[in-house]
Amino acid sequence: MRTGGRKRIRGLTAVCAAVFMAALLASCGDQQAADQNLLEEEGDNERVVVMFSPMEKTGPNAENVARSACDLTIIMAEEMLDVTVAYETYTAENYQDKTYDDVALERARNDMDDLYLLNPDTLLQLAGEGKLMDLSGLESAKNLRPIVRTANTVDGKLVAIPQEVVAYGLFVNVDLFKQYGLALPNTPEEFLECCRVFQENGIDTPVGANRWWLETFVFAQAYADLYNGGNTEAEIAALNSGAAKYSDYMRPGFAFLQTLIDRGYIDAEKALVSEAIEAEGPDFLAGKTPIVMAYWGAANTETAYGKTDFEMQVIGFPSSWGQMPVIPMTGFAVGVNAEHAEDAMAVLDVMISDEALQVYSETNRVISPSENVKVECVPALRPLNDRVEEGVYVLGSNAGMKVEQWGSTCLIVRMLLGGASVDECMAEFDRLQEEALAK
Repeated sequence: MRTGGRKRIRGLTAVCAAVFMAALLASCGDQQAADQNLLEEEGDNERVVVMFSPMEKTGPNAENVARSACDLTIIMAEEMLDVTVAYETYTAENYQDKTYDDVALERARNDMDDLYLLNPDTLLQLAGEGKLMDLSGLESAKNLRPIVRTANTVDGKLVAIPQEVVAYGLFVNVDLFKQYGLALPNTPEEFLECCRVFQENGIDTPVGANRWWLETFVFAQAYADLYNGGNTEAEIAALNSGAAKYSDYMRPGFAFLQTLIDRGYIDAEKALVSEAIEAEGPDFLAGKTPIVMAYWGAANTETAYGKTDFEMQVIGFPSSWGQMPVIPMTGFAVGVNAEHAEDAMAVLDVMISDEALQVYSETNRVISPSENVKVECVPALRPLNDRVEEGVYVLGSNAGMKVEQWGSTCLIVRMLLGGASVDECMAEFDRLQEEALAK
């Protein structure tokens, strides 16, 4: 079946755009379904794999490059395996609705789907509850970068596999830096100096922030040594045993954020209620805000920062090791009690094969989880890409840590934005660690 499937993949490559457009039109054709948060696309094929994922679109006709790329790999799996992948999707209307993570947890705990696209904190929760299959036996899993295995392994089981390595960085207006004679910052001290100069020249709030991504500053400073100092396994073991405290790692990053707040370099009140890109994006694109933070894909799409009227570069966050990319991991997982488990595993094996990831990576211009797939990135992303390829980065999520990182740190950063002290935030990390150790 694999030989025949590869022939179909070669045939698909020439017509994939047309096939995707047809699939997209079909998915948008039912107006009644489009008006609901939960959408379902059902095929006529008796072999059906149900996948739960975010819609990731602001409207039914909006272009979404990431979703398009994923769809192409799903089409490959459908043709190769003679199955139909039916979507269940959810998009929160605003931050007061249930989050995607809330809905994913409910659905996975109730075995409602076969395949799930999961964020790091949800992944760790479900893996800890024994709700996810071990994917390490998949043929395509042999090609994964070590970083992917590290981030998605729980108790020796590879519980999720992404289609891209998502790197977060600082999106900077290089023209503004040049205008004021500033070099792009490497360290926390250099970053603060850049903010001071911008503010003294009339840019009241140099850093555009939102309620989701300020933890990236914390991770860059907290774990620069842990992930790059050659003693990663021992340091994580000390954290997991309680011999070391997460709060000791996190304190410098939180103190740095507090300094940014105190000096007015970020607007804490605005950030606390702001959605990502929607709040800070317009001022950044207008050349009013020199610095924002975002994920890799935001530099590839015109709906975010893929088309600016100024020179933009994406660099790492300030740290003792210089500009530091922060990498959390989403990933596709298979429910342990999936109704169509065998077909779901086969579909995922195709979706993460080198052939499929080459199509995905070229379409979405991202870092591939496979060691064998390389794609040229846009010029703005080269500084961030170079650091990742050098092996210099920190993980914003690591399923091997007993305390979940990405979601927990995000929530505690919100405590800081809401007026909590650094000491109060560190006490919350201590509480989470004690809770995790007691399990």
